[in-house]
Amino acid sequence: MYVCICHGVTDSDIRAAAEAGVTTVSELTMRTGLASGCGSCGDYAAELLAEHRAARAFDLPVYAVAA
Repeated sequence: MYVCICHGVTDSDIRAAAEAGVTTVSELTMRTGLASGCGSCGDYAAELLAEHRAARAFDLPVYAVAA
């Protein structure tokens, strides 16, 4: 789904950027141009980034069992 019509940024693009380490809308704007046109997409983009952070909050490293 398109989140930023002005720059053609999709929710998948935002999730991929979040997976690559983007944590703020400002960073997302620098990478994709999102929210630098009319700006109406910024709030929804922030929600998507927050959802990604929340989903990753409980990811713990997996360690191999010692033999």
